[in-house]
Amino acid sequence: MKDPRDIIKRPIITEKSTDLMADKKYVFEVDLNANKIEIKKAVEAIFGVKVAKVNTMRVKPKKTRFGRFVGRTKEWKKAIVTLTPDSKPIEIFENV
Repeated sequence: MKDPRDIIKRPIITEKSTDLMADKKYVFEVDLNANKIEIKKAVEAIFGVKVAKVNTMRVKPKKTRFGRFVGRTKEWKKAIVTLTPDSKPIEIFENV
């Protein structure tokens, strides 16, 4: 198995993701090749919580312009992790 910190890249803190925290849902950027089972095990190992469900989606690259040159942003994968009702909240999101 991969190292859990290689699977979970960073938390995503936006206005919508902070609204999801009331329902014990947390949003992370994850590795493109990670599946739901690996994401669940990584979150449980890093934060010491119980995960009920994992939803994943691939965010497609968008076109960008740099003067006359056209490029693309990178493609990345987003995971919405739902915790069990008896699980404690994740500490890094407490002060947000």
